[in-house]
Amino acid sequence: MAAVFTDPRLNQLQVGKNNRGVVIEEIEGFLRVYKDGHVERPLAIPIVPCTAALDARVAAKDVFIDKYSNLWARIYVPSCPAGKLPLLVYFHGGGFCIGSAAWSCYHEFLVNLASKAGCVILSVNYRLAPENRLPAAYDDGVNTLMWVKQQALNGSSEHKWWINQCNFSSLFLSGDSAGANIAYNVATSNMIKPLCLRGSILIQPFFGGESRTASEKHMTQPVNSALTLSASDTYWRLSLPLGANRDHPWCNPLVNGAGRLQELRLPSVMVCISEMDILKDRNLEFCNALAGAGKKVETVMYKGVGHAFQILHNSPFSQIRIQETMSHVKAFIN
Repeated sequence: MAAVFTDPRLNQLQVGKNNRGVVIEEIEGFLRVYKDGHVERPLAIPIVPCTAALDARVAAKDVFIDKYSNLWARIYVPSCPAGKLPLLVYFHGGGFCIGSAAWSCYHEFLVNLASKAGCVILSVNYRLAPENRLPAAYDDGVNTLMWVKQQALNGSSEHKWWINQCNFSSLFLSGDSAGANIAYNVATSNMIKPLCLRGSILIQPFFGGESRTASEKHMTQPVNSALTLSASDTYWRLSLPLGANRDHPWCNPLVNGAGRLQELRLPSVMVCISEMDILKDRNLEFCNALAGAGKKVETVMYKGVGHAFQILHNSPFSQIRIQETMSHVKAFIN
């Protein structure tokens, strides 16, 4: 069986309460932070090797990008393409604090997306907060793109199995929730030149602000919701620089007004919004601000589903919306 590249912190399985002392932050079932700085992440979602339950039409492999920071990626390549394929660099969600490119839900989703959208996908396993607060995840995103450029220019024999299938002039950034936030901030970074991005696909982008939106205040969430307002606040406290509040630009991209957006050199953006998500209104405000700043933005609303439906919900209704999502991604990148 292939080895699973993973962050050792994901193996900190919690077995009952321990004697480490006072818990200062907790998201039930996913994260516990102690006063002494110790962090526990129960394995709420299984991690799987790259060979797990693959579609026969997709090959996958884990590759190291930077061994010093344990930055790695899982790459998905559809078999027998008719020509070179778009490259989609994807960042998983998890409030910057949890998650892995080896989580079974992401593995399944991205295998299917690579096959149905017809693209090579590089799924990034970036550093997590609070051990590595922002901008660590953004830095990992930029470093990933620099690594991709290096492999393409060098024609690495080790990586030709996926490099030879890529059209590097058709490069897209994507992610869901915190991963969409990373994709946006990496796309707006001046550090990625001279790479040319064709677009960004932001699925339920995780933004925030000190002032609450109507959907944050009033959207009724099920007990097992992937994102509640209290969880959102906790993730931001643990991931933003110490002393920053939710009006930090990394959390609230609209804090400096439309002028800031007008200055950005931003490629086309597709924003995927869930109707039952507490982030719905904030995502809509973001889309309207981009359009008002003269940016090319496509807004897609998915009716009747909540945050992270594409990876965490297996109902027949959610499956319909997942297929819609994949169709929209395919249309956007081709």
